Amino acid sequence: MDDYAKSVRAGASLAAKHDLDDPFVAAIKATRMSMIVTDARDRDNPIIFANDAFLGLTGYERQEVIGRNCRFLQGVHTEDADIQAIGRAVREGRDIARDILNYRKDGTPFWNALYVSPVRNEAGEIVYFFGSQIDITDKKKAELQVLESRKDLEAAVAARTADLSRALEQKTALLHEVDHRVKNNLQLISSLLLLQARRNEKPEVKLALKSMLERVNAVATVHRRLFQAEDVQRFDVAEFVRDLVSDAVGASGRADVVVRLNLERVDVAASKAAPLALVINELLCNALHHAFPGGRTGHIDIGIVRENGDFRIEIADDGVGMNAAGKDQPPCFGLNIVRLLCQQLRASIDTDSSHGGVRTIVRLPINGVH
Repeated sequence: MDDYAKSVRAGASLAAKHDLDDPFVAAIKATRMSMIVTDARDRDNPIIFANDAFLGLTGYERQEVIGRNCRFLQGVHTEDADIQAIGRAVREGRDIARDILNYRKDGTPFWNALYVSPVRNEAGEIVYFFGSQIDITDKKKAELQVLESRKDLEAAVAARTADLSRALEQKTALLHEVDHRVKNNLQLISSLLLLQARRNEKPEVKLALKSMLERVNAVATVHRRLFQAEDVQRFDVAEFVRDLVSDAVGASGRADVVVRLNLERVDVAASKAAPLALVINELLCNALHHAFPGGRTGHIDIGIVRENGDFRIEIADDGVGMNAAGKDQPPCFGLNIVRLLCQQLRASIDTDSSHGGVRTIVRLPINGVH
């Protein structure tokens, strides 16, 4: 008698012993869940019991199932990883739950939510394996549809992101080109002003031309920093101040004046960069030109910090202070420029000279710099 016939006979013997009077067998037979029992002590762990739900799920007749290892449900697209995982669990005598692709008798594939558990005798030996199966094909199809939809969505998002990135790169390249040309034009204007100042003999004209040159250079510095930055829509005020101080102190020839910086990073919209730069330039140059007459030494402190919802820009010197006799005179041109620019920026400005030197504080609302 071959092994298959022996397994069939063993299964029939066990089934005869466990008739409907056995509540365990009765429960397995009656349940709608597909269930089988295999003989763990027989070679190849053959099926010795299968309920009607299992037969209905797989399409096999009972005599086609009893005595066979349940690997007959596997097919060409069953994952090796699933087969190996179930095999290891059986060899090691432990429970396992696994979704595996199986095939019905007619070749139709279905997804099987398989659960296998060992059954031990009083001595602790594994005598049977109990297996249950649930058809989750519809669930897997739904998951696959969701996955495909997500892939399609991700592909669409990736394509749109690529389009936007290309558009941003083109816009950035265009803005860089515009800033580059503006910077070159401002350098040309600076050269013309410098040439005119050198040729004019009138001191007041020279001073006026020099002041205009400083303002043009400040705007040129803005465009140089925008041209160098990766994000041409944002402007780092702190880095601009560092450049401005280096250029302004060098141009003034005031090596005897020490400029001290306390700068937090402040990013403003590029559209606000030029007016804010001109404000800082006017205040710094005013201190360099007027706070330390006659070769007097001193300090200029420039600070940028966040304070109570504002960006606080402070420029203070320990120079001679405001001329008391000039308080009743009309404001100078530079101060008028600062006030007009502050109105444009919606910023407040306060100037104090009551404790020696001059301290000017500009407060720019954070929500107004975007």
